[in-house]
Amino acid sequence: MDPYFLLRGLVIGFSIAAPVGPIGALCLRRTIAYGRLIGFASGLGAACADATYGAVAAFGLTLISGALLGASVPLRVFGGAFLLYLGARTFVAAPSRTAEATTVRGVLAAWASTFGLTLTNPATIFSFLGVFAGLGLASGAAGSSAVALVAGVFLGSAAWWLTMSLGVGSFRERLDERALRWVNRISGAVITLFGVGAFASLLL
Repeated sequence: MDPYFLLRGLVIGFSIAAPVGPIGALCLRRTIAYGRLIGFASGLGAACADATYGAVAAFGLTLISGALLGASVPLRVFGGAFLLYLGARTFVAAPSRTAEATTVRGVLAAWASTFGLTLTNPATIFSFLGVFAGLGLASGAAGSSAVALVAGVFLGSAAWWLTMSLGVGSFRERLDERALRWVNRISGAVITLFGVGAFASLLL
C-alpha cells in the first residue's frame, strides 16, 4: 500500500468530515445524549459512506457514479425529508443522558442511519472526482494507489469522528438539563436548515 496516497487520503477524509453539517450536529447531539460510543458509531457511518463514494471515484466506476447522479433528485428528496423529520424530532426531544442506546442494536442503528443519510447526497461524489482528478486517479487508477487513497479517506474521516466524540464526551456530564435542552434545540435547528437547503437546491 502506497504510503503517499494513504497520507493524501487521510488529509482528504479528515477535511471532508470536519466541516459543520447535519451529520456533525447529529453526532454531537448523540454523543451528549448517549455517550461516546453512539457518537462515534454515528460518525463511523458517515466515514463508511465517504469511503464508498471515494472508492467509486478512485476506481473509475462510471456506471455506478452515473446511476447515483441520475437518481440525485429522488435521493435529495428522501434525504431532505429525513433531515426535516430528524430535525423536528431532535428539536422537541426531552433532555436525555442515558446509556440505553449503547446496545449492539443501538450502535448498529446509529451507524446505519448516518451511513444512509450521507449516501443520499450523491453530489458528494463530485468532490471526490475533483480531488482525485488532481491526483491522477479520476478514471480508474493503479489498484494499490486507489486502495491506499480510499483507505486513507476512511481512516481520516474516522479519526475526525473519534476526536469529536471523545472531546464532546469528556464534558457531557457537566451539562445540566437546561443545557441539554438547548443542545437539542440548536442541533434540531441546524439539521432542519440543512433539510430545507436540500429542497432549495432542487429548485435552483
